[in-house]
Amino acid sequence: MDTEAVRQSRGSVRLGHFLNTYFRSAGSPDLQTIRPALWNSVPPDAKDAAYWNLVLEQYTLYVEMADRVSARRGTANVFFLTLNTSVFTAVGVLGQNPPDGPKVLLIVPWLVLVGQCLAWFWLLRSYRQLNSAKYAVVGAIEEQLPVSPYWRAEWAALGEGKDPARYWPLSHVEQWIPFFFAVAYTAGFITLLLS
Repeated sequence: MDTEAVRQSRGSVRLGHFLNTYFRSAGSPDLQTIRPALWNSVPPDAKDAAYWNLVLEQYTLYVEMADRVSARRGTANVFFLTLNTSVFTAVGVLGQNPPDGPKVLLIVPWLVLVGQCLAWFWLLRSYRQLNSAKYAVVGAIEEQLPVSPYWRAEWAALGEGKDPARYWPLSHVEQWIPFFFAVAYTAGFITLLLS
């Protein structure tokens, strides 16, 4: 086989691996994997009220922790949205009186802006992965409780996120915002270079 073809093939595999690793969204963790790792011992007799009170207390704390992760994700979104809105405002003001000098120097701020859009995307992705795992654990705990408000009931009421007209998961929508900012920065950069 031609060495150039082999190099191109390896490059395609590396690029595919990179994109798969850093941009693909995986589904929720499998409950079959979570169940054996969740319980420390075989639960005692179901009549042991102290044990089940402790399970309920831990469940309540864990759901609260999952909610805090969602709140932190919201705070991160507000930070990046404010930052990017400020940048757009600054670019609008500077656009009225552009600085003199070689336009190619604009590559540095463009790289910084696209880099922070990538960081924003990866941060959102990380929060989504963390919440997916947390809510899968919540579901595994709910299997032992008399009711399953989140894992079965709410998710079923939302059509399991399969119909966007019924429910479109926020994590699917918010991941596009950094992408749109990166595209806008790139389009603006190219426009300035070509003008």
